[in-house]
Amino acid sequence: MDVVLCFLFQELHLRKKMKDNVAEEHLYLAFSHQYRDSIFPLHTSISLFLLSYCDCKLFKVFLVPTGEDVGDQCVTKSLAGDLEVHLISRCQLPVVVQSCTLPAVVVKDDKFCRAGLSVVLRHIIQKTFEADPSKKDVLELLGFKKTCLKACAEVSQWTRLCEISIPLAVERFLTASPEHSQAIPPDILLLERKLGEPVRVHNDDKIRRQKLQQQKAGAKTAVPVLGEEASEELKAEVHEHPPSSLELSVAFSKLLAQEAPEAINREATHIRRTKTSDLPLLDHIFAEGLYFTVADLVLLPCIHQFLVSSKKQGKNLVNLPLISSWYRRVQEVPGVKKAAGKCNMELLQLPELVSAPEEQLQDSTSVPEELEEDNEDNHFIGGPRPTMTKLMENGIEAKFSPHPCPSWTLDWTSLPSAVSPGEGKMSRDRALRKQQQLNNLVAAVTKLAKSGDLIVDFCSGGGHVGIVLAYMMPSCQVILIENKELSLIRAKDRSDELGLNNIWFIQANLDYFNGSFNIGVALHACGVATDMVMEHCLRARAAFVISPCCYGFIQNTVKFKYPRSHQFKEILSYKVCKRTEGRCLCAVSCISVGLLIK
Repeated sequence: MDVVLCFLFQELHLRKKMKDNVAEEHLYLAFSHQYRDSIFPLHTSISLFLLSYCDCKLFKVFLVPTGEDVGDQCVTKSLAGDLEVHLISRCQLPVVVQSCTLPAVVVKDDKFCRAGLSVVLRHIIQKTFEADPSKKDVLELLGFKKTCLKACAEVSQWTRLCEISIPLAVERFLTASPEHSQAIPPDILLLERKLGEPVRVHNDDKIRRQKLQQQKAGAKTAVPVLGEEASEELKAEVHEHPPSSLELSVAFSKLLAQEAPEAINREATHIRRTKTSDLPLLDHIFAEGLYFTVADLVLLPCIHQFLVSSKKQGKNLVNLPLISSWYRRVQEVPGVKKAAGKCNMELLQLPELVSAPEEQLQDSTSVPEELEEDNEDNHFIGGPRPTMTKLMENGIEAKFSPHPCPSWTLDWTSLPSAVSPGEGKMSRDRALRKQQQLNNLVAAVTKLAKSGDLIVDFCSGGGHVGIVLAYMMPSCQVILIENKELSLIRAKDRSDELGLNNIWFIQANLDYFNGSFNIGVALHACGVATDMVMEHCLRARAAFVISPCCYGFIQNTVKFKYPRSHQFKEILSYKVCKRTEGRCLCAVSCISVGLLIK
């Protein structure tokens, strides 16, 4: 708990440093068209819905038309509530934003950009709480340890489902030809299945024991005490229909900032002695489990449009009982109906559905193999040495070429302290090793670069590579791309101290950067990220200087399947490649496959 509190304090302290320099932030949203009560793309509807739910007016909102036939009047009619918006063409966007997929947020006249749906939504939530600390319910949207939708969509199946797959699936569903009978999109079926999976939450052992005791005693669920902040709708709902399960009671208590219900009596001896593996599992109440999070606010506009369209087409939703229950339950969360009203969303009143026969559900809720998670063979034994031995036995051996710049080195003693990686909050020994690594990378980039080049430091972390490059090559523009906000804030602090004018910062997943550049750099991009960086560089026809990660977890993702080359596939299985966890030479072996593509 102390570690968590320390981390949160550190995060708030760093964000406060940025807040002290109060500046207007601009939110840029794509706008293609309006369909019924939503603005498309759905990422824009989701962003506007969150702003309404949080009652946040801290951002100057710009709509960026994706076509040329969108007029001011059309845009005005498309928006709801008292939110003021402005039209802007893509060529008028700040240069740093032009390289990113929308939505994006940037401080006016600044170099720090946040791009991608999850990153932007998390930022809106944090800014809302910073402006009004009484809005603790808004901060709770970030979930336990503030990690909801924090993982990259490239590696997290859940983030990808919420952020990318569901919105795109619904958009395709809505734009499909009406004369063709459409099946339920596979990603919707996957969500239905996930809502039926057991819930794992922090300290769930206590809740599961309470559930067991209630099951044994046949006791009724404790009804939460509703405070004044509860909506009248929620009070009426709880009064007329008390929570039917312990999970519902815990969820309502969390929403109303009440203590979770205690067990009716002290746990009996046989309850205390029950093994954890024998305790009853917890059911989903909201998208991520028991508690209402930003994931629910992302999914609601999408599922709403899907349900409205399905209803108009006369489709039977019997195969989606869990999604239907979730949709009804979310409407009872304080603030949701009000936000929906502001956004002109006419929420449906769905009847309680009875599940179809199990055989019918199995036939209609099948999920394609590419959406299935890999089942790991826990009895498999592998590692770097067996992998390298197997490669060598088959005539594949790592070869090392001479250093391209053997005499080139940085004189660290003559450089400002903010250039040194030691300023990035690391130990002295690690900072020394980092200096040695930077000598090699900067030497190679210096040999490649020419005046006016745009250099991108992918997975930049605290900016150890990018800051040195920007300082040593003032005639080049450097962009730091990193998903972790705190790392980029530290990098920006160091850059400001040096007075660098040729550096930009983008907090985003790699897929949300789509700009052109001349040289790509990555130092220890973890696991599959190194392959993703090379893919970006090859697609942009850019040179690249990359040192792969020495311990990252190499795993199959939607974007990559391992091993990647035909030669490796004849010798190694995915399990061998995966079990090495990307250590040392095996990482280089896997990465070299990316070089073969070129």
